[in-house]
Amino acid sequence: MDLIEKTVEQQVLFQGSIIRVRKDTARLPNGRLAGREVVEHPGGVAILALHDDATVSVVRQFRYPFQAVITELPAGKLEYGEEPRLAALRELEEEVGIRAGKLTYLGCLYASPGFCTEVLHMYLAQQLQPGRLHPDEDEFLESERVPFQTLAGQVMSGEIKDAKTVALVLKTKAVLGL
Repeated sequence: MDLIEKTVEQQVLFQGSIIRVRKDTARLPNGRLAGREVVEHPGGVAILALHDDATVSVVRQFRYPFQAVITELPAGKLEYGEEPRLAALRELEEEVGIRAGKLTYLGCLYASPGFCTEVLHMYLAQQLQPGRLHPDEDEFLESERVPFQTLAGQVMSGEIKDAKTVALVLKTKAVLGL
């Protein structure tokens, strides 16, 4: 069976500084028409900074949609057309004041493929050196280091719910055999 849906019409409902929201009409494989709501997002990066002592830099910040302080790995939004590797290096220094001597790409994930175009690129940062901490002017966060095994335990227990953090911790665990 052909599973492809063909776009018939697109209507932009909202254009923000980060996202654009569309209402599309798509032709389904059976020929019928259906509405599809799409959030266009430039994508992002997430970085697991693994220190020589097997600790990981995490950040805690208030996430408005959930009205809660969330613990997660350093991460950030891509500018349209920005190279993910350069964004990862930038975000790591901005959020936790670290520069990476070695940056390994661990793949990408679709954050919410049912309605959003966001692609998150995941990196493992090693050979870490101090850099210059300089968060964005509207970004308020705390940084701390936690043992990798503690963070992995928090992922497995469900204490850490942030999808990019969960995926990147598990990928790192598998790649490094930790």
